[in-house]
Amino acid sequence: MKPRSTYAKDAPGVYKAMGVLEEYLRQCSLEIPLIHLIKLRASQVNGCAYCIDMHWKDLRALGETEQRLYSLDAWRECTWYTDRERAALAWTEAVTLVADGHVPDTVFEEVRPHFSATELADLTFAISVINAWNRLSIAGRVPAGNYQVKKHT
Repeated sequence: MKPRSTYAKDAPGVYKAMGVLEEYLRQCSLEIPLIHLIKLRASQVNGCAYCIDMHWKDLRALGETEQRLYSLDAWRECTWYTDRERAALAWTEAVTLVADGHVPDTVFEEVRPHFSATELADLTFAISVINAWNRLSIAGRVPAGNYQVKKHT
């Protein structure tokens, strides 16, 4: 598949703007492994190969197990995700698939006990950011496989 856009060259302001959003996420109220977990799940839902590759590698660098990564798309059936992670994953899917039910109250009631108001806002923001990255990468046909983990993961 031939790339359609090289955003860094074609519109460097795009990456600069997205970088500001990522800077916020690195210092927000959520733990970094959880942020990468929800980014990986949203990327799976959206079918973004570049972002799946990136967040899989980032999570492995943070010590995540292969078992949890391989079974992420079946997280509801697995016992090795915490209740907090399960709530975050449910919220991730609902926010990512917003056209399919506009984030139901049942999912909000499921996530609310596990996150403070600030954490829930940060979680929703992180999901929104990865959805933006997914759309940029998919539309631009950014090739997967070349991502190298950076120290800041």
